Amino acid sequence: MEEVRQLETEPGMSVEALVQGMAHCGFGARRLAEAVEIYELMLSGEYTKFLTLSGAMVPAGMRNIVSGLIRKGHVDVLVSTGANLVHDIVESFGHHSLGTQDSDDARLRAEGMSRIYDVFIRDEDFVRFEELMQEMLPNMPQPISGRVLMRHLGSQIDDRGSILRSAYDLDVPVFCPALPDSMIGLQAWLHTQTKKLSVDAFADVKEIVDICYEAKRAGIVIVGGGVPKNFALQSMLVTPKSFDLAIQLTTDTPENGGLSGATLSEAVSWGKISADARYVTVYGDATITLPMMVAATLDRIES
Repeated sequence: MEEVRQLETEPGMSVEALVQGMAHCGFGARRLAEAVEIYELMLSGEYTKFLTLSGAMVPAGMRNIVSGLIRKGHVDVLVSTGANLVHDIVESFGHHSLGTQDSDDARLRAEGMSRIYDVFIRDEDFVRFEELMQEMLPNMPQPISGRVLMRHLGSQIDDRGSILRSAYDLDVPVFCPALPDSMIGLQAWLHTQTKKLSVDAFADVKEIVDICYEAKRAGIVIVGGGVPKNFALQSMLVTPKSFDLAIQLTTDTPENGGLSGATLSEAVSWGKISADARYVTVYGDATITLPMMVAATLDRIES
């Protein structure tokens, strides 16, 4: 039985060196170190790499991490909430601002600001987003899948840091299974009030299931939970295969029975994750655990 090694830090210490030390600690430190080990296997091996993105990751500042992973070839399939993609588009021409979580929300509304915890966004940026969407939506094939719609949007964003643009450039499919539950969906609906737009949501199911069928081995990183997590896992469920590697970064806990907090071990019982897979759930704020995991892993595989 291995003994706990007391963690030491020093000036100039790399994230990778810190994580190495955390591997000999308990609790969340050890889980994060295990996530780095699994992610290193995923990125350096022949795996079809899925990334699911929930929560306000783009407003919080995680956009370049995701787009950077795509541009480095470390994402083969992205499944995201619509909100993250909305804010990705906003970042291509505007910005989010830092505020405080105890702000006067009535005053913010009067000043034309909306709040996401301690991040603010201006109404004028959403106005520009709406105008941009109405410019982007015309002249598309009919009907169109949600995935093709995301590709079309990405093709029209002139920002290398954009998640959608990076996915377009690298030909990475982006799935947004709850597209109506976003301002992209709202703007698409407004577009249909005067023009024709037919989006075949079920076409996305076939496309991602085909990817699952064709994958020889598959790994998944789940940021948060929600619809993106379920959409990716259920797509593998209907194939004879299962995910071979899995990492979940979440703040939710399993005892309430919700999917966002469901353990990856529970997913084994469904056949979504292989019984002999390597997997770990890291409990904590993904704005902390995701950049640490990515930085440490890239240090290992690129050094």
